[in-house]
Amino acid sequence: MTESLATIGTRPLPEETHSCWSCGSMRAAHFCESCGKVQPPQPVDYFAFFGLPPKLNLDVATLEKDFYELSRRLHPDLNARGGSRVQEWSLEQSSMLNDAYRTLRDPIKRTEYLLHLEGMELEEQSKSATEQARATGEVKKQIVPPDLLEEVFELNMQLEELRTQKKMGEDDPALIEEIGKQKLALEEKHEALLDELKAGWKAWDALIDRGSAANAVERAQITGQMVDVLNRRNYIRNLVRDVNEALES
Repeated sequence: MTESLATIGTRPLPEETHSCWSCGSMRAAHFCESCGKVQPPQPVDYFAFFGLPPKLNLDVATLEKDFYELSRRLHPDLNARGGSRVQEWSLEQSSMLNDAYRTLRDPIKRTEYLLHLEGMELEEQSKSATEQARATGEVKKQIVPPDLLEEVFELNMQLEELRTQKKMGEDDPALIEEIGKQKLALEEKHEALLDELKAGWKAWDALIDRGSAANAVERAQITGQMVDVLNRRNYIRNLVRDVNEALES
């Protein structure tokens, strides 16, 4: 369950940063509850920025409410009288607030972000794939999921045949209809993988609720499963995009 701003505001910070720079009182995460001054930004992840545990099922309505409240209190214009240093802190905090909100409000981005925090990268986001793409100038390619190998091979053959026909000004309604059916089947698989991903969210949140009882092996198992689901889901998404481009060209 999402914590309120009051809870976020009163949570103590590390010893070296727990006091307000201006009045010396116990400061809030982003501003002082006593004097209201904006505080220096702290190196925290997006979940911690909102005072949240690193869980994947969030109350998005509460997140949005907290976002707008923090946006108002951290806005640089509101803190202009505090001097250039305070305004700079306000600008940095506002920038991180926007990034954190854009990431956490979207369930897929939220999942990818948590996996990144856990040291896991998706196939198309991996550093090695990025570096290779930059070096060769080619588009990054994902590995075909094993369960889709035969289906993807057949579909790619049909797409190539369709592109050839279009270049020659020919039309094959039966081929287009068959490709359309395969596209529909892929879209259904894409949706089914979301349900599988939600099961991963539930398992992860249960693990976090256990606290110290959770172990590294379980964390790795659950995050590994989510990475696999997202890789397959992204591959299917890209494949559907290729089908749409071939049909519409």
